[in-house]
Amino acid sequence: MQAPEKPATAQDFLGFDPTNPPDPNQIDACVHCGFCLATCPSYRVIGKENDSPRGRIYLMDGINTGEVEFTDTSIQHFDSCLGCLACVTTCPSGVQYDQLIEATRAQVTRNADRPLMERLLRQGIFNIFPYPDRLRLLLRPVSLYQKFGLQKWVRSTGLLGKISPQLAAMEGMLTEIPDKAWRDTLPEIIPAQGEPRYRVGMLLGCVQRLFNPDVNEATVRVLTANGCEVAIPPSQGCCGALSHHQGQEAQAEDLARQTIDSFAAANVDYVLINASGCGHTLKEYGHILKDDEQYRDRAKAFSAKVKDVQEFLAEVGLTTPLSPLQDAPLTMVYQDACHMLHGQKISVQPRQLLKQIPGVKLREPIDAALCCGSAGVYNILQPEVAHELGQQKANNLTNTGAQVIASANIGCYVQISKHLEMQGKAVPVLHPMQLLDMAIQGQQLLPPAN
Repeated sequence: MQAPEKPATAQDFLGFDPTNPPDPNQIDACVHCGFCLATCPSYRVIGKENDSPRGRIYLMDGINTGEVEFTDTSIQHFDSCLGCLACVTTCPSGVQYDQLIEATRAQVTRNADRPLMERLLRQGIFNIFPYPDRLRLLLRPVSLYQKFGLQKWVRSTGLLGKISPQLAAMEGMLTEIPDKAWRDTLPEIIPAQGEPRYRVGMLLGCVQRLFNPDVNEATVRVLTANGCEVAIPPSQGCCGALSHHQGQEAQAEDLARQTIDSFAAANVDYVLINASGCGHTLKEYGHILKDDEQYRDRAKAFSAKVKDVQEFLAEVGLTTPLSPLQDAPLTMVYQDACHMLHGQKISVQPRQLLKQIPGVKLREPIDAALCCGSAGVYNILQPEVAHELGQQKANNLTNTGAQVIASANIGCYVQISKHLEMQGKAVPVLHPMQLLDMAIQGQQLLPPAN
């Protein structure tokens, strides 16, 4: 078939293009039982069938067969998916919805003719967020914006929300920029304390290293205290998670190749990650680069070495003693990040580690598996649904009576912290590695300021 003279748009494109459309065999595996509906966060908030996994699979099938047009309306139903993968965990038929929505989002990226403002916003996100050096340049004017009180004024007027809810949501995520954001402070090699047990590589992440660098520093201290030499290749950048989850196929592949190359000479036993979204993507490199003959095998070998840092430490065991974080028993709640729980099937290990801290009483929230609404940049692109989910998550976590919330993903940390602040709840949100680091160093967890 002769290629069209111009790119197809959502208005005139009747079916998926021939480049890796959603697999009909995977679509046919869905028996439309509806088990996914109760666990789907977008369906629970929006309440429409087409905003559920089952409904989206119907749409994929219809577009594949030409019975449904690939329109702006169908694209919005695909956009409303958080990609949390709760449906994958729930599905009794083993439908690989993650691969279906991934293929569909790549189709949308290639073929959708989005409105100008949305197109510019997405271009800005994917041309800045995955590149730490570019993001640092953007933070320069942002720091002045905060320093001179413009942020408080803009938020007080509500003007930005009237211009663009997406821009208002992005601005609402801005926290105070830490002093360590301007440059990477960790050396390339950090020796193990005591007898070396493992040599591990560590991914710094693109957003976390700027907005919450304390997590990376705490992770290094925990690893070295437990006999790990840590290698941090300076050439590493973004792992491609943000791009992969939003259908930016070519960019995700390029970033995956760069990450593989950056760790090629590190000679490590494992590649460790302390952010769940990144960890899930690193473990998917073999799939992401399945069509790349040069990198396919290297990607599989790389992914075989990837472990979440909590998964790793629970497996190899802690060798250094832990001290209580306060004199009285400490009530704590662990928040399951979606790409940890549903993507990597990691749930028990973080709890096992936290329970080893003397005095910790771990409580479980209701709806623990429900997404917090962060989902990469979902809380920017779909702010209304994300807001509802963020409010629910903050309520569910604090209703446990916990004095501290443990969260192992930078996106969840930002989202939950924002909604706790909106609700006037002063409950600290810390990464499990920060809590273990404090317990190793004998530091006390100070009560939040009034």
